[in-house]
Amino acid sequence: MKSITVKASRTYEVKIGAGLLAQAGELSAPLIRGRDAVIVSDSNVWPLYGQTVQASLERAGFRVDHFVFPAGEASKNPQTLVELLTFLARKELTRSDAVFALGGGVTGDMAGLAAALYLRGVSCVQLPTSLLSMVDSSVGGKTAVDLPEGKNLVGTFTQPHLVLCDTDALKTLSPAVKAEGWAEIIKYGMIRSQELLDFLSSHPAGADIEWVIAHCLTIKRDVVAADERDNALRQVLNFGHTIGHAIERCGGYSIYHGEGVAMGMGIITRACVRMGRCPAECRTVLENLLDKYHLPKTCSMKKEDLLEAARADKKRRGDAITLIQPERLGNCILHKTDYSELAQVLDLGMEL
Repeated sequence: MKSITVKASRTYEVKIGAGLLAQAGELSAPLIRGRDAVIVSDSNVWPLYGQTVQASLERAGFRVDHFVFPAGEASKNPQTLVELLTFLARKELTRSDAVFALGGGVTGDMAGLAAALYLRGVSCVQLPTSLLSMVDSSVGGKTAVDLPEGKNLVGTFTQPHLVLCDTDALKTLSPAVKAEGWAEIIKYGMIRSQELLDFLSSHPAGADIEWVIAHCLTIKRDVVAADERDNALRQVLNFGHTIGHAIERCGGYSIYHGEGVAMGMGIITRACVRMGRCPAECRTVLENLLDKYHLPKTCSMKKEDLLEAARADKKRRGDAITLIQPERLGNCILHKTDYSELAQVLDLGMEL
């Protein structure tokens, strides 16, 4: 088992290893004063791991209830959030009790936000079960739900109390869900680690997965510690996301988040190569990795629709937007520009 300490507005541990869901109770009990717990999960994950987590919490002395919502990004909305908050209130959870987020990024985002809002804050333990949530969304404190006008527009920065990444859960992921996690892993290599890019290029998918997850989270830990509230450096973690979120929205959120990120990374990288802002090897290595991990490199949507969707990006400031662009392999930089430049990026980057 590997352990990473995240030092932000709250200091907490991220543990990575096999069998951690069955240890959720004993590992979280010392951190939580109360003994009422609500497990939040979705209709796909709860049948797989709900009873394991509930039994572990009960062995540690918790009284456990659970809230299960329909799986999918479509459920990450204010209506489901209010239903969850109402559930916590009816169960009379107090500030000393806890919410356990069991699932992927949608569950972690929504349960984390509910925990931050209910009684102005109760403890939240993240139990990510997807590769994407293990390497990215469960750590760093971003919690949110979507609006029809855009993705993650209602949220907070609230750090969890503990994160347990049980690598056994990766065995039950579908190929598409596993692939979207690799998109975020490739992102970490592109923004901060040529070592990771070299590893991904030379090893089969899934090799030394604990090291891969820990390596990504070490990068995220350091970035979050330097800029917890996403005002400057932390925006580098959004490589591929501005265009990716627009693609997700235009697709009615039927596209996996990681697929959107993969397409976004491909588009911005090709544009930067064609504008002479980074060497051609950035495109070659990225596209080879996207092919290797069965991820898309571009989209066929209309440029005008993507531009309109991107206007709702939460990182936009007036008519200015920060584009994250590769400078060289293993390093991306923030490029603050006029929103109109995004049209040029799409013109240059959408063609393969």
